[in-house]
Amino acid sequence: MHHTILLTKAMTNLLKFIGVIGFLSAYLLQISRASVVSTGDFNKDFFVTWSPSHVNTSEDGKARSLKLDQESGAGFSSNQMFLFGQLDMQIKLVPGDSAGTVVGFYMASDQPNRDEIDFEFLGNVSGQPYILQTNIYADGSDNREQRIYLWFDPTKDFHTYSILWNLHQIVLMVDSVPIRTYRNHANEGVPYPRWQPMSIKISLWNGDSWATRGGQDKIDWSQGPFVASFRNYKIDACVWNGNPRFCRAGSPTNWWNQKQFSTLTSIQRRLFKWVRNYHVIYDYCQDNQRFQNNLPKECSLSKY
Repeated sequence: MHHTILLTKAMTNLLKFIGVIGFLSAYLLQISRASVVSTGDFNKDFFVTWSPSHVNTSEDGKARSLKLDQESGAGFSSNQMFLFGQLDMQIKLVPGDSAGTVVGFYMASDQPNRDEIDFEFLGNVSGQPYILQTNIYADGSDNREQRIYLWFDPTKDFHTYSILWNLHQIVLMVDSVPIRTYRNHANEGVPYPRWQPMSIKISLWNGDSWATRGGQDKIDWSQGPFVASFRNYKIDACVWNGNPRFCRAGSPTNWWNQKQFSTLTSIQRRLFKWVRNYHVIYDYCQDNQRFQNNLPKECSLSKY
């Protein structure tokens, strides 16, 4: 009888232990599932959102191009939505006279009070430099445009454009050079994208009402069709599963939330200052006229 009671207790403890291990395994599995390293195959990670006839994908799925003509532009979007992480996309922009064309590479939450992180490449007449415009929507408000001239011709070859988005900061990078930061100053009353998942979107479209010299230079359709190319993308981000807790956790899988990614490194700061000093052509934080001398609050707060 005594042996039976001890055996029953031992079995109960063993089952409890197995239960705890099972729970931990399930939790860790969910955490590990939260992060994805992309397949590198556009057909597997993205779906075409409009004008499939203007989307051309290589046989192995590793490269894709979009075409703009008088009939239509085109676009595609990620199958998954993400909350924090880093994504890289290699892009070669529309060559030649690209005035009026816009290539978009961005993340968006698709909510009325939407969050969005934008790269927009504004075409130009032949011989003039491309303009890279960035913008950030936080909780439905935007008006945070910055514009830079790139230090290379983005139509000659592929370059890597990256978004790092975590609990602490958003960093937009070109070939690993940080061109823009947007810090989490939510405790100061500044809106910051931190709760809504976002999908990745790519598009090529006619923006000649505003894109080039405020809409003065229209698309010259005789120069078309206009083609932008994409390849070698990488998505390392927290896949949205309906529970922000997993994406906000500081687990080894969610490397982007770790302390070393909470601000720019010393090398990144030097590069960032170089971009600010020599390549910025418009910054909303310097546009007193637009904001009637009442600049948004984040303009006076730390950038890194």
